[in-house]
Amino acid sequence: MLTTNAFNFVNVLDKAADASWQRENLLANNIANVDTPGYKRKDLDFESVLQTELTGNRNKTLTSKINDLDLSDLNPTVYRDLTNYSYRLDKNNVDIDVEEAEYASEQIRYQGIAEGINNEFERMSTVIK
Repeated sequence: MLTTNAFNFVNVLDKAADASWQRENLLANNIANVDTPGYKRKDLDFESVLQTELTGNRNKTLTSKINDLDLSDLNPTVYRDLTNYSYRLDKNNVDIDVEEAEYASEQIRYQGIAEGINNEFERMSTVIK
């Protein structure tokens, strides 16, 4: 991780990419356990953590909010989803259709984040030239 504010956009994107990769792994694990009796799906929440950190002073620009971020506070939380809910007799709450759709969506999100990181470095490279 780069330690100057000039790279905060890249650092935030890096944290988002890590969270997206971790969520993909959780979703793949849910899919793998679709037939495991009693298994409860797991998911990850990064968006609300980022939104909470960026919410605040309305007079600040997004750039200044990102520059003021404490990146150590941007930690996604893993949680068990609807632990008491299951429509199946084996008490498993994984819906394969939902998991596959979420997995595909997360792959697209990860690709977008990676593209954003590449674009930031291309901009920096252009400035350096």
